[in-house]
Amino acid sequence: MLLTYIAIAIAVVVLSLPAVLRVKRQRDQRELEQHSITADELHALLASNQEVLLFDVRQSLDLLANSEIIPRAHRIPPDEVLQKPSLIPREKDTVVYCTCPSDKTSRAVLRRALALDFSRIKFLKGGLAAWKTKGYPVEPYNEVFHLYSPKLSSLPR
Repeated sequence: MLLTYIAIAIAVVVLSLPAVLRVKRQRDQRELEQHSITADELHALLASNQEVLLFDVRQSLDLLANSEIIPRAHRIPPDEVLQKPSLIPREKDTVVYCTCPSDKTSRAVLRRALALDFSRIKFLKGGLAAWKTKGYPVEPYNEVFHLYSPKLSSLPR
């Protein structure tokens, strides 16, 4: 009898898991949509001279492959901002972008910031490619950056 109850409980959990995962995925998608901005919306925001911080959070190899940046953007390596989210001010409207398919790096930065109760942060849908597709201006990125930055814990003592 006990085995029957256990089997029923396991069956209920297994059968309800896909529905629970679907609801969670839909909720996460709605939250991401609330914290996204299109290239047109960002362009209008920047053109209106409203104060907004813009951060390029591309991986170093992506920056090497395409060394252009949106004007007024500041580059922060994604590992640094994920480890130290205070690099992005909480009290200012902020947009992050990358060049990953499906905005993977921007979304990771966004999720980390949201988990820490940042509320004024968005990611640029489609990243730099969406911006350039619309014909909006870019400028060369001329700052020095490193392709590899060892973790402090891996340095010899």
